[in-house]
Amino acid sequence: MIRIIYLILSFFIMIGVTFAHHANEKYCFNCSYKYKIGDKENDTYEFEFDLQTTIFVNYRNSIGRIQTKDLSKLVEEQLKDKKTGLVSYILFENNKILVDQNRKSKYWGPYPSHSVGKSLVSLVTGYAMCGGYINHTVYDRIDYPTVVGTLYENQKLIHLLNMQAGDDEIIGDRLGIWDSRITKDKQSINTIPIKRAMKKYFKGKDGLEPGKYFNYSAMTTNVIMNYVIYKTGDDWEKLLHKIFIEDAKVAKRVYFHKTLRKDKTGNRKSGEYGRYSFYADRYDYVRIANMIMNHWKNDTCVGKYLKTMYENRVDRQYDEYNKFNGNHRSAQTYGGQFLWDAVGLEDRPILMMDGAWGQQVVIDFDNNRIITAHSTDRHYDYYSLVYLPLGADGTYTDKNSKLSNSSVLESLDPAREITQDNKKKCREYVNETGFVLKSC
Repeated sequence: MIRIIYLILSFFIMIGVTFAHHANEKYCFNCSYKYKIGDKENDTYEFEFDLQTTIFVNYRNSIGRIQTKDLSKLVEEQLKDKKTGLVSYILFENNKILVDQNRKSKYWGPYPSHSVGKSLVSLVTGYAMCGGYINHTVYDRIDYPTVVGTLYENQKLIHLLNMQAGDDEIIGDRLGIWDSRITKDKQSINTIPIKRAMKKYFKGKDGLEPGKYFNYSAMTTNVIMNYVIYKTGDDWEKLLHKIFIEDAKVAKRVYFHKTLRKDKTGNRKSGEYGRYSFYADRYDYVRIANMIMNHWKNDTCVGKYLKTMYENRVDRQYDEYNKFNGNHRSAQTYGGQFLWDAVGLEDRPILMMDGAWGQQVVIDFDNNRIITAHSTDRHYDYYSLVYLPLGADGTYTDKNSKLSNSSVLESLDPAREITQDNKKKCREYVNETGFVLKSC
């Protein structure tokens, strides 16, 4: 009997060691079906490298004194410390990569986007409009049979793009749970094909007034994505090839997940099972961002679409809910599935894409600068690695016109989003993302 107990305990200890060994590094790339975009190797855009051993960024300390930090050294230190979660960091400026570091470990690519993929869905939408697949403006109502009889029916596209669909009482951040969780049974909307989701959770449901309240909702993004799939028809994957292979010139195959898990296939006949979750090589995120920057600067049709999103951005209403809490802390406004107006940097357009657990793709158009960061846990120094390289001095003028460094630091302090004490959130996080957090 003692021997049996010993064997059982040994088994669970080995399991624990296995998970501990892979903590902060594992994610479920193969849990769901995917749209495969491109070949394993493609005709690609080649970077210039001008790697800097020393790059200084300036900041203002609590007593107002200007100080400097060595960015290259800080990135190196953050990568070595696995508690930060940081696995990759790239600084790209004026067509050259200046900082390029990653943690060479059992963490393998392609790298997950998490909610960075929401922004990429908007990019795809812009391409669909410029390609003539969507024959109306962003200010017109969508014509999408799948959402008839739901609160998403006849929504203006701009309200969907700006997360103002009025779905606050069913799904989204305003409920204080995951942006992809349905209130009723906490089911993830990212694993349910859209026709089933509409029938089960949204049929006959009224929402709040569209265009009035900001509510960060994964369902809203998936409605947009599947609307584009519906409008493009047989050209859907052709459109994805145009964006990522022909224009962005990614080196390796990239992917969008489908709302079909391999253990539960669901309805595979409709073709409308788009999910914003995106995967790509770390360098290919930079290539995609560089393409976006070129569209903006050259004022192409897609560039005009991006500027329209910027011009129509809305207040994220921090004061009403979730202030400086959760993801993407520094952005004060939201427009077209993109984040804008970083605290203290509102004087110029900076496009920010943010994903759970620290994924970052940031484009500073005026300074030809791109920053990407990938992480398994958002405990790295966002303030120094992302915010300061944008040219911030660490100061912020509040509503009373008083200089306050603490206001910035409060909003940009590394998150403690999930701790050992919150077992429920740990379980939900692992189930939702596939990551195994060290803190869990």
